[in-house]
Amino acid sequence: MKTIEPNLGDLIALRRQAARRASDAATEMREGAATGGVRTMLRLEALAVLAGALIAYDRTGSGWGLFALLFLLPDLSMLGYLAGPRIGARVYNVAHSYLVPLGIGALGLLVALPFALPLALIWAAHIAFDRALGFGLKYEAGFGFTHLGRVGRQDPW
Repeated sequence: MKTIEPNLGDLIALRRQAARRASDAATEMREGAATGGVRTMLRLEALAVLAGALIAYDRTGSGWGLFALLFLLPDLSMLGYLAGPRIGARVYNVAHSYLVPLGIGALGLLVALPFALPLALIWAAHIAFDRALGFGLKYEAGFGFTHLGRVGRQDPW
């Protein structure tokens, strides 16, 4: 049985090919991300949602200890990235979509579940806080690629 050993040229070619694919993915994500004034507007809207959720939560009469306890709970969805960027992005996006807290809040109002509205407001506040900081819904290219631009030290968008 003959073993094939890759030579240095093959390894360099593979490395360049991988770098090109990563560059293509980054370009595609950049084209799908909000930039400039649109990005700023989306982040300001998130601040408004955060303020509204905090005011509404205060009016529910629920304790701020509960708020502090549950505020970061949606970030457990980042554990989905242990299964890879594709699954991680999907799990993260479900946990960071306003649809989930909206559904919980609506269900709570329709069925008279007293804990549902405070839970929904905490969740919405978390999402709004993340978006105000620039952490948007994730693309499958990796955790740093979001609809609000690239997350990281150098934000080229």
